[in-house]
Amino acid sequence: MEIDPALVAGSFLVAIIVGLTGMGGGALMTPMMMLFFNVPPLAAVSSDLVASAVMKPVGGLVHLRNGTVNLRMVGWLCLGSVPMAFAGVFAARLFGEGEQMQQSVKYALGVALLLALTGLLAKSFLGLRQGVGARSAHDVVVRPIPTVLIGMIGGLIVGVTSVGSGSLIVVALVMVYPALRANQLVGTDLVQAVPLVASAATGHILFGDFKLDLTASLLLGSIPGVYLGSRISAWAPDQVIRLALAVVLLASSLKLLGVGNVPLLVVVACFGVAAALVWRAAKARAVRDRPVSAWEPASR
Repeated sequence: MEIDPALVAGSFLVAIIVGLTGMGGGALMTPMMMLFFNVPPLAAVSSDLVASAVMKPVGGLVHLRNGTVNLRMVGWLCLGSVPMAFAGVFAARLFGEGEQMQQSVKYALGVALLLALTGLLAKSFLGLRQGVGARSAHDVVVRPIPTVLIGMIGGLIVGVTSVGSGSLIVVALVMVYPALRANQLVGTDLVQAVPLVASAATGHILFGDFKLDLTASLLLGSIPGVYLGSRISAWAPDQVIRLALAVVLLASSLKLLGVGNVPLLVVVACFGVAAALVWRAAKARAVRDRPVSAWEPASR
């Protein structure tokens, strides 16, 4: 087994961003392997999923101990996501053979990144309301049919592209369960992602293009990177980091979809300026609408 030092360093840097923002690693790690290390799309998806299957249980155990997981919701999500994630590798094979299949997986990943970008913006500007909602994750009434459908769609996307377990499913849960607090949403999604990613990883080991060298390099870099990013997240400006991440996701998705360099730079620059202006306006409105404390002097 041969370890790639450059890939270890790259996965370490990407994992820091994952630890800082909570963004799913598949939205960043897989495009990094494809765009900077010329890893074939299916091999990148397969190796990233196997690496994620090793790391996901750690965070899930933390949330289980903290009681921020709705296990009934996890069960319904897994009912839809686990079989569809395993089927995702066969769905990727339906795109064709050889170069045709690799190109189709590449385009599918580009679309998935755009969806992940939408999810990131929704979480940033609509907000995962910390401190508002159910006192306990178990107080929320689970709706089986929409929950299973979220699991099925999310599982299929994860199985094909490795993107979605940490971004798309959370946003869908926000829409269906607005009473869940931020930590309850993240905890529930993270625990259901363990069997989901394990199922997708098993499918890719058996029928995909799994590379042990790639996975080992990813794990060597990403495990310390995620730990460091999580520690830094205690004091780093979250919104600024998320804005930078949104720009990276947009640029990566457009590149995977075959957009030329000049149009890509124009779109990314316009998006960055617009997002910064919207963020500043939202921040100013939040400050203006904040209730005045009894200890604060009234403005004259």
